[in-house]
Amino acid sequence: MMDDQALLRYSRQIMLPEVDIDGQERLRGAHALIIGAGGLGSPAALYLAAAGVGRITIADADVVELSNLQRQIAHQQASIGVNKACSAKASMEALNPECQVVAVEQHAAGEQLQTLVASADVVLDCTDRFSSRYAINTATQQAGVPLVSGAAIRFSGQLAVFDPRNSDAPCYACLYPPDDSDDEALSCAESGVMAPLVGLIGCFQAVEAFKLLSGAGKPHQGLSTFEGMSGQWRHFQVPRDPACKVCGKRE
Repeated sequence: MMDDQALLRYSRQIMLPEVDIDGQERLRGAHALIIGAGGLGSPAALYLAAAGVGRITIADADVVELSNLQRQIAHQQASIGVNKACSAKASMEALNPECQVVAVEQHAAGEQLQTLVASADVVLDCTDRFSSRYAINTATQQAGVPLVSGAAIRFSGQLAVFDPRNSDAPCYACLYPPDDSDDEALSCAESGVMAPLVGLIGCFQAVEAFKLLSGAGKPHQGLSTFEGMSGQWRHFQVPRDPACKVCGKRE
């Protein structure tokens, strides 16, 4: 049970009827896996740690560079040259020492990815490569773990939630079928990105993970896109593809 300090720390969430004590306790007992500690992973990690998620694993093989600091808010000037997962871990623990943070200082793939996903209650895909997104999608589908997928480039961002526990729900491959012609997504290094945009999408990912873990509200369905130049949101229904090679045989 939460002590007086924890009750005070999370009081603004506990007073929400949809969360209450039970929802906060579910957060404290939950495990979130965040893959990518960059522009999307930074705000998602900080907010989930602040919100009281009990255990967070964050994975990233890259080190912090000066050009990251424009948008990757989990890192500081002093973090340059430090592994991003370790840098984010330090920021999360400074924000909320109650949160148990595990830093994975390498690219999560293969059996390691499968093991990490299987141990989590929710996975946040904060990567910027199609190869990583497809691998994460397959692992979450196999493990039956909900996936919160975000992306941002230039002035545009998007979010979708894929929950294999719902037999009617699509997966990432239903939305973006694998194609040899699009092996890699555009990167911020190649195309640029507006700093607050990644914060917006990363926070959206944290909101959806919060709901899934606490039991509050209804998880997002379909695909939401945001166009920063016009400030407009759009929402699209995403049907499940019966012929999908990843989830097509899911019962």
